[in-house]
Amino acid sequence: MYERGMRLDKWLWFSRLSGSRSEAQSLCESRRLRLDGRVIDRSCATVRRGSILSFPRGDHVIAVRVEAMAERRGPSSEARALYTPLLPAPAPQLETHPGWGAMQPA
Repeated sequence: MYERGMRLDKWLWFSRLSGSRSEAQSLCESRRLRLDGRVIDRSCATVRRGSILSFPRGDHVIAVRVEAMAERRGPSSEARALYTPLLPAPAPQLETHPGWGAMQPA
C-alpha cells in the first residue's frame, strides 16, 4: 500500500519517534525537521525508504534512515524495524529508546 511513500507525520507516529499524530504534525510544521537535508514545514511531506530524517529533541539531535513503511502503529519492537539510527545514543540508558541506538555498521 505504501510502496511510494507515506505522509511524514503518519510515519513519525507509526515509528514511535513522536508520541502522537498531532505532536508529529507540530514537529513537521515547526521547520525544525529536515528530510534529506530539506527543511520541512508541512506534515504532508512524503517520506520514502532510504530517506534521512533529522530533528532536535531536547539538547540532542535525532537522525535516522527510513528502512520501511508501516500499515499501523504497532509495538515498539515493530517500530524500531522502520528505521536505522544514524547517531549514537547520548547516554547508555537511552540506547533502546526510539530514535537513538548504537551506531550501525555501514
